[in-house]
Amino acid sequence: MEERVTISSSTTEIAKVESLIDKVCESNNFSEDNYGNVLIAVTEAVNNAIEHGNLNVQEKQVTINCVYDKNVLRFSVKDEGRGFDFNNLPDPTDPENLEKPNGRGIFLMRNLADKVEFSENGSKVDIEFVVE
Repeated sequence: MEERVTISSSTTEIAKVESLIDKVCESNNFSEDNYGNVLIAVTEAVNNAIEHGNLNVQEKQVTINCVYDKNVLRFSVKDEGRGFDFNNLPDPTDPENLEKPNGRGIFLMRNLADKVEFSENGSKVDIEFVVE
């Protein structure tokens, strides 16, 4: 099973991504826990692509690709931005960062998914969930 959605860089477009996640999770009878992890991690990746990658420029697009095969669900989220240094991120659990309003998205993604990999200079993220 493979699905693809392309959206403009507007948070109002997140509903299309949520519909994609709903469709994939419902058609494959995912547990509520698996669904919740997928929903949070993938929407966080899309929000990051919109806000940090495409800088909220609505003419720029975010492409979300989803493949489900043999109990592995993979999402890729690609923006049109310049990328970022994903190897040098501040630790959101560090006491000096606890009060900051941002900086937890990638931490959440890494803790909810089984695998998170960045490529294309950080403008693409692949998120993998093993579903039992």
